[in-house]
Amino acid sequence: MLLCCSYYYSAAQVGVGTTTPDASSVFHVESTDKGVLIPRLTTAQINAIVNPANGLMVFNTDTNEFQFNCSTPAIPDWSKISHSSSVKYSNTNIATNLNSAAYTNIPIFGALNWNDDTTLYSVAGNSLTVNTSGRYRITANIAYTVPDPGNNTRQRVSVEAQVAINGTPTGAIANTGYVRYNSGHEEASLHITEVLNITAGQTISIQTIRGGNSAPSRFRSVGTSNIYIEKIK
Repeated sequence: MLLCCSYYYSAAQVGVGTTTPDASSVFHVESTDKGVLIPRLTTAQINAIVNPANGLMVFNTDTNEFQFNCSTPAIPDWSKISHSSSVKYSNTNIATNLNSAAYTNIPIFGALNWNDDTTLYSVAGNSLTVNTSGRYRITANIAYTVPDPGNNTRQRVSVEAQVAINGTPTGAIANTGYVRYNSGHEEASLHITEVLNITAGQTISIQTIRGGNSAPSRFRSVGTSNIYIEKIK
């Protein structure tokens, strides 16, 4: 059997599909109808590599992403180099009270703006389930208003917000201070950004609680509040 291929070899360089590899390369591949296939391994197989070199690259078949060791062979740290998978929702509900006496999941998962990976993120009710363990960036923007309840409880309303994991408030607290309800000043906004390590199967929600007076508070209008979640590691 005779095998034919086009390649170039010198003491310093290897060319596949070319006899003139770029001077800056050690290994140069040219093709108009094929690609380079990187070794494909599961997470367990990647973690079993003994003393992986700094810069060693693989494709993780469990997470469908390229990864490379950005640390030492003794203490490897597999970082992804693929695009980030994110999801974004905005509110449609403008009736629910956000100023409750106890922490409550708010209905911020209303309209889906996008979901890059439906196997990674799934929503049920007022919470989102993450199906792959990792590090996630969570950003929530909440615009609210204090309708007139007809009494002085509308003064000094202060809604607080926090990310909740499996229903437990976690990390930074957002608080605007008092909404005075004076001369038409009856609106405020809350903004949270957190980065958290989340285990597969855990849920993410945004919870609010009363931090001042008891007048009901609601989302300001449809689409003016949102949540963005991105897997970063």
